[in-house]
Formats: sequence, structure tokens, C-alpha cells
Amino acid sequence: MDFDTTAYLDCAGRRLRLDRPAIMGVLNLTPDSFSDGGRYVDVDTAVAAALQMIDDGAAIIDVGGESTRPGAQPVGIDEELERVIPVLEALLPRCAVPVSVDTSKPEVMRAALKAGVGMVNDVRALSAEGAMAAVSDSGAAVCLMHMQGIPQTMQHSPDYAEVVAEVHRYLADRILAAEFAGIERKRIVLDPGFGFGKTLDHNLSLLANLQRFAELDCPILVGLSRKSMFGELCGRQAPADRVSASVAAALIAVQHGATIVRVHDVAATADALAVWAAVEPKRPRLQDAPSKGPSLADLFEDD
Repeated sequence: MDFDTTAYLDCAGRRLRLDRPAIMGVLNLTPDSFSDGGRYVDVDTAVAAALQMIDDGAAIIDVGGESTRPGAQPVGIDEELERVIPVLEALLPRCAVPVSVDTSKPEVMRAALKAGVGMVNDVRALSAEGAMAAVSDSGAAVCLMHMQGIPQTMQHSPDYAEVVAEVHRYLADRILAAEFAGIERKRIVLDPGFGFGKTLDHNLSLLANLQRFAELDCPILVGLSRKSMFGELCGRQAPADRVSASVAAALIAVQHGATIVRVHDVAATADALAVWAAVEPKRPRLQDAPSKGPSLADLFEDD
């Protein structure tokens, strides 16, 4: 894909460069996250992990205090604040890159924005009462994600007539709602929500047709890291065993239009993207290259 060499996302005064694929490092401050629950509940450990991800190539860090894995139970406002705010207060003065808060609660958004985060990453796309207002006047960027249902039940029986069209329509509607609330389009990032109320086939259709979302004129964020879909595809049941599949999927996502990839394994993803970036300028244009069988898009295309 082509990147705009002048492009960046203003994250409340800190710039996230979009002239290259950007890696968002995941910092879960929860005891029950599906992949790394309980690893970073101590402030010093969490800050050290974030700084290591930056050294490994992360361009933005995403800090979350409530698990949104399938079946996860809600966390109270006070508990989420107690998990997130001390880490943000310790991390932000030492952090050279933007920091995002992963939350759906307006109260947590306001406290995190006051602490200095540059993005709100909301799996509910600012649909909670008061969420739009919490972000509108902040100057921060926002990631609007699609989710069918709620984390407790979203994977019970996901159903779509046409998943790509329905997710596209939902995100378009949320852009309009955000703009109406005073959030300019240039502050908005979109996430199709892989694994959030989607089957394996739904996820593959979204990945194969990711470029459709470029029509919405916002950067695309993709979170595929260690998802259960790789357990189905590759037989890797433990999340820690899904690193290779996750890196491959992140690379495919970038090739299909993703600007930001949200990952647990920053160093491995950065290496893969560095190799791709070195080869990409030398690759013949598709129309000039001889046919060598089906493309990745062909392989993933719906029947």
C-alpha cells in the first residue's frame, strides 16, 4: 500500500506518524486478559514493559484496565481507575510516544485525558452515555471499533447478512455521530473489531476486504494479535503459541490497508514489517508482474 509521507495523527499534541505502518503495543493491566492477564498489575513492571515495547518499535502504547475478551465480566469504575491512572501518571513523563487508554467508560476517559493520554481506544465506539462529550473537547484522537453484542455474550452466535457491508455501515454511522459531537474526522481512527462478535469466516472476510474501509477516509487500526481465530486456523490453543500467526496476520493487514496494528509481540512484528518495507519499493507493480497464481485476497475471498 502507499503511505502519505506528510501524514500524522495528532494525539493531543504528540504526533503518531502515519507515513509508515505504526505498531500499537498492548499493555493490559488486568488479571484476566486472555493473553497476558496478571503480568503487569504492578506499576513499575507495567512501565518497564511499556518502555521495552517502545525500544522494540512501538509507536504508541495502549493501556487498558478492563478485559474485553469473550466472556469477560465488567469492572467497576473505581477499580478500573485504580488500575490505569497510577500507571499512566508514572509512564507518561517517561514516554516519548503517544499513549492510548483502552476504555469505554466516560469517567475513565476523562481521568486518563487529564493525566495526558493522546488517544481513547473504545471498543464501544463512544456509544456509552457521556463518552462523546468526554472526548470531544480534549484534542485527543479516538479509535472507534465495531462490536456485535457485548463481551460477555458476543461470541455465542455472531450473525451477519454481509459482514463487511454491515461493519462498514456501522463505522460510517459512528463517524457521523462523532463529527456531530465536535470530533473532527482527522482525529478518528477506525477498527473493524476482529473477534468482537465475529466467527472465523467473518474475520477472514474483513481481513481480505480491509481496503473497503479506506473509503471512510480515516486510518485503519487492526487488532488480530493472538486471537482465537489462530487457534482454529493453526491448531495453536495457547495464546502464547500464536505469535507467528499473529505476525503473519499483521503483515497481511498492512498489505490490505491497515495503518496501525495493535499487537502483544512488538519486536517480532517490527522485524516482519521492516523486511516488508525493505522489499516493497522493489516489488513490481501488480499490473506489470506475471501471473503466479491467486493473491492473498483471492484466497480469502468469500464464495
